[in-house]
Amino acid sequence: MQSRRPFWADGFLAGLLPASVRQQATEKYWMRERKLAVEKTYLVLENGEVYEGRRFGATGEISGELVFTTGMGGYLETLTDPAYAGQIVMQTFPLIGIYGAISQDTESGVHPAGYVVRHVCDAPSNFRCEETLDAWMKREGIVGICELDTRELTRVVREHGTMHAMITDTPPADPGKITVPAVPRAGCREAYTVPAAGTCRHRIALLDCGVMRSELAALAALGCEVTVLPAETGAAGILQSKPEAVVLSGGPGDPADYTDQIVTVKELFGKVPLFGFGLGHQLMALADGAKTEKMKQGHRGSNQPVREVNGTRTYITAQNHGYTVLPDTLRTGKVSYVNVTDGTCEGVDYPGRCAFSVQFSPALCTESARAGAIFDRLIALMEGGTL
Repeated sequence: MQSRRPFWADGFLAGLLPASVRQQATEKYWMRERKLAVEKTYLVLENGEVYEGRRFGATGEISGELVFTTGMGGYLETLTDPAYAGQIVMQTFPLIGIYGAISQDTESGVHPAGYVVRHVCDAPSNFRCEETLDAWMKREGIVGICELDTRELTRVVREHGTMHAMITDTPPADPGKITVPAVPRAGCREAYTVPAAGTCRHRIALLDCGVMRSELAALAALGCEVTVLPAETGAAGILQSKPEAVVLSGGPGDPADYTDQIVTVKELFGKVPLFGFGLGHQLMALADGAKTEKMKQGHRGSNQPVREVNGTRTYITAQNHGYTVLPDTLRTGKVSYVNVTDGTCEGVDYPGRCAFSVQFSPALCTESARAGAIFDRLIALMEGGTL
């Protein structure tokens, strides 16, 4: 085990550092090395590559699609984002957990299958901190691996695309046969109501495929009472309460698998103002007759630049999706936003149908994009405006 030596043990640093300092640092070094040896685990990719690291969070063996997110903060929001359901999420930012776990910052229940980071902070510093990230992940049952080169892993995913992976203490003989369970559906099982903050100005129905608390709070802050409905609710059930508008939330998985929801959107078109974001944006496009395709690595993070097609503004947005709408296949929809980085479709207007959608989260992007360009458009539609 002690075939390696700390860099300060030899060379010119050995002569510069006092003996007591060298001894203390060396003892801590070997204590850490012994801890790593005891908690050793592996991240195995379906292309055969194996990365050794240290286990943290819950124990166990899990598999899922390996994706990366580029956000520098917001790791609690990431771990509780329903759109990550069943995936192994890797953070490109090297140090995670510096402000610990804060229950008020979570968006819903826990959804990723696993978590991959370069370093995890064992001594968080924040006045709101309730416990360490490691302790929170143990309690929530999230399997994690740290102390591996996430820069190299990111390059692998960028080059080869998202792939199946597993976190295990015993690497399989044939990594190419990693089995990944089906992506679980997210969203509520029973309807509930989120009251407006202050005076109720409008009543909205939201089809929940995996909505986040911050998105509901943003609508409530605009004076909207939101009735959250299970994703299986049909058009008749949605319209029964006579909402002023219907919102389609984000969620996990391949949008083409949501066949019942696509039929529901088709039946809602033209009957009530419609707004979709994330997965909801893709479902509206499919209901319009368009097609979607899987992206090589997707857009995941809080720093995705989006540009207006018929305007001059560019917004920094939060996104989490692995599929994109093919704009050339839209029948009545017209592209309203595009991604600055790769030109993919980020928003669609449906003139004459009183409907529009965006790929990003309207509650987690810049202030101007949130209040001035997205939710305010929905409010305007409910008040008799047009696109």
